[in-house]
Amino acid sequence: QVQLVESGGGLVQAGGSLRLSCIAPRTIFNIRTMAWYRQAPGKQRELVASITSSGTTTYADSVKGRFTISRDNVRITVYLQMTSLKPEDTAIYYCNVQPPRMEHWGRGTQVTVSS
Repeated sequence: QVQLVESGGGLVQAGGSLRLSCIAPRTIFNIRTMAWYRQAPGKQRELVASITSSGTTTYADSVKGRFTISRDNVRITVYLQMTSLKPEDTAIYYCNVQPPRMEHWGRGTQVTVSS
């Protein structure tokens, strides 16, 4: 079981920015599509953004134009740059492969956006 480790969450005012980071084992990072997911209170976990090993990205409609996913192949790290944050972005953010694998879910990182 290899849990991924997320960091970078926090409390921010609406309109602010945060950058999340996720370090993954190279055995996963090199071959898998990496993704960020989030789960808001009382809601199901949802896919936020993904990036293939070659750098192709996809985004949920709710975050297009505001969030940017990227990967650093040297640091084996996936980032989620979040700008123009809204209160509805409040959630626990997780990284995983896509499609997600149970053994990779970590604790996530809490993002709270105040209005």
